[in-house]
Amino acid sequence: MSEAALATEKRIHVGQGEHHITSDPNVMLTTILGSCVAMCLRDPQAGVGGMNHFLLPEGSGAGTDAGRRYGAYAMELLINDVLKAGARRERLEAKLFGGGRMFDSLRDVGMQNADFAERFLADEGIPIVGGSLRGNGGRRLHYWPTTGRALQRAVTDSHVPVQAPPKPEPVASGAVELW
Repeated sequence: MSEAALATEKRIHVGQGEHHITSDPNVMLTTILGSCVAMCLRDPQAGVGGMNHFLLPEGSGAGTDAGRRYGAYAMELLINDVLKAGARRERLEAKLFGGGRMFDSLRDVGMQNADFAERFLADEGIPIVGGSLRGNGGRRLHYWPTTGRALQRAVTDSHVPVQAPPKPEPVASGAVELW
């Protein structure tokens, strides 16, 4: 990526229970997933899209924002907000990421999240055009909603680098980047 592109790129992290939509071509959405799932959704013609990040497929929570942790609420919220921003339902396309198995001794929450997300989109008639679900371990995800480009990197504890990684270029916005 050129220095000019890096200077104008805006990184927005989407945490657990959050979502973000944009039509700004300079925005890259990021998240880190384990057993959680993120849906990346966009309307390629309208140039608007977004990402959500949910922890569990379904459940009832207490408090004002407790529902945001659950897939059913997170999926509806992102779909509705993308539509409010000018997208058309019949043009929506999705990518799904996450749902990793994090621990051998516990029930596979990641599999349940992945199954839920695929079933939800099938029921809504929204095609899944890419992504990476299930498997073992976590993922770091970068998504550009206006183009649909997505990059994924495995997050592992066992990786020992053979050589020191290159020093990252400074980010002009003053943000701190951990990679």
